[in-house]
Amino acid sequence: MIANHPETDQIRLENVLLALGNPLRLEIVRTLAREGEQACGALRRDVAKSTMTHHWRVLRDSGVIWQRPQGRENLISLRRDDLNARFPGLLDTLMAVMDAPQA
Repeated sequence: MIANHPETDQIRLENVLLALGNPLRLEIVRTLAREGEQACGALRRDVAKSTMTHHWRVLRDSGVIWQRPQGRENLISLRRDDLNARFPGLLDTLMAVMDAPQA
């Protein structure tokens, strides 16, 4: 496992909200919520690898994602259970808002 994954009780709401305040990171979370664990390359799109590394670090350090090495890539998954334990309904509400039609 990669370092800097906070324990469940160390996940702080302000860090989660800061991490989710970026549109690219929010889209990563949305993809993980819909599709489950992904290889880092599948989430990269047309963004520089160094930029994505920064975004993954912010998400990981805030407790939003898990990263684990698999061969030459890292697999990334959403820490749904940990986030629900700390902040019940936060992810479900966030996903519902993101999927709602914009007026």
